[in-house]
Parts: sequence; C-alpha cells; structure tokens
Amino acid sequence: MWIAALQMRPEGETAANLAKIGRAAQAAVAQGAELLVAPEMATTGYAIWADIPRLAEPRNGPIVRHLQRIARENAITVVAGFPECDGEIVYNAAALVTPAGEVSIYRKCHLFGPHERAAFSAGGAHPALIDVGGMRTAMLICYDVEFPEMVRRAALAGADLVVVPTALPRGAPAARVSGTMVPTRAFENHVFVVYADLCGEENGTAYQGGSVIAAPDGESLARAGMSETLLVTQVDPSIYAAMELDPYLQDRRPDLYLHSGQTPGVIGPIRPGSV
Repeated sequence: MWIAALQMRPEGETAANLAKIGRAAQAAVAQGAELLVAPEMATTGYAIWADIPRLAEPRNGPIVRHLQRIARENAITVVAGFPECDGEIVYNAAALVTPAGEVSIYRKCHLFGPHERAAFSAGGAHPALIDVGGMRTAMLICYDVEFPEMVRRAALAGADLVVVPTALPRGAPAARVSGTMVPTRAFENHVFVVYADLCGEENGTAYQGGSVIAAPDGESLARAGMSETLLVTQVDPSIYAAMELDPYLQDRRPDLYLHSGQTPGVIGPIRPGSV
C-alpha cells in the first residue's frame, strides 16, 4: 500500500486548512496513495487556544463531513486532527474517514503542557484498530507516541500501522522525538509509524516539521525537513515479516514488568525496592 503524510503550515482559518488537505489528497492519489495523514489540529490550527471553544465541533459536524467529502471524492482514507466537542467537553481528537464514509475518532490521552490541559479534556480509551488497505491501523496523537506503552499496546492488539497526527514545537528535544524516538517506536514494536507534523509558525508557536514514515526495522522510508511537504511512500509488511528482526513482542516477559495485582500487559507504577 502507498501512504502519504502531509506536513503543512496552518492557515489561520478552517476553510483554508480543509482546502489544503483536499489538495494534498488529490496529489497523494495521483501518486497512488490510499491513505493520507494530516497533522494534529490540522483542520483549525493548533496554537489557537482562545478560539478552541468556538471552533470545536461534534464528530458529525461540518469539519468531519468535509473530510468525508474529501475521502469520497478522491477515493482515499484521510486522517486529520480537529477539536471535538461532546456537549460541554472538548477533546483534542483525530478523525479517520474512509471513502465509504465510515468515521473513527480517537481522543488524545496524554495532554502536553498547560495550554492543552486548560483547553482539552484527556481521552481515556485505547485506539481502535481500523482496516486500511488490508493493514490494521491505530491512531495516536503527538505526545501519545512518546509513551512506549501506547504503541506497544497497539502492537499487541495486532496493529500493523500507527498513524500519529502531531504538532511538535520546534527545539532540540523535539528534533530527537522525530529523529530518534519515532523510528525507535516503529522498531521496538515492528510496526509502521506515520508521524505527520505541522510546520512554520502560528501565533508565536514555531513547529519542528521533521515528519517521518518509519518502517518496522526502524528505518525512515521518507522524511521531511522544516517546510511544507507531502511524503509518499510504499509500505509492505511482507518485506519485514521475512526479515530476521529481533522478536521483541514474542520474547516479552510481562511477569517481570508487573507488580502483584496488576493486569497483565499493562505497565504501571513500580514500587520502591521492587526492582
């Protein structure tokens, strides 16, 4: 399957951002892609804290309906971030929409920094697995991927592909996340990871860029710089299944990672003196 990651500069208004995602979908399909991943809060912009209550929409609102139209008209599955309201509660969410109109929503579980914690409620559900082109696909959002348990749980559930819309702020730590941590998540779990970032500046926030599509062996199949880019590459799980990769998932020892009374497969706090 061919997949695409859109690294984009937010435009300051929802209509312009959706138009940019639509043009990227057309370009991705022209190169054979079946999946397009856009960044975190790509539809509205990310550093828009005062406007989030006004711009937040329910999962069946105009933003998601527009993404459905993009997916249908271009025959491509689209993932994009948006602020989701559920009554009075607002989540940092991502929608996966298929050409058939099916919608899956993921709510960011790990909120980053005081602005996000003030603007959003944290999600509490693990990502569902959605079939995209025969690949079992899970969604995370930005900071979520920096917690190894999140990707590991998706891999143990059977994910082949983890898509990560992100809004990574510029700086040396951010460069290490994109350059080192994301490929490591792919390698230690033997999954593909699509990490699609914003770029440029928005309301005083500068974004790192550095979007990457990482393979199950930890190699970067495609990587962006700091400007707007559409990454397109082919992913083929069968190639990596035939490789002699270290069998991390099979060789796990959950009994060593847990304390008494904890659910197997879920890593929790370690008591002092227990290691």
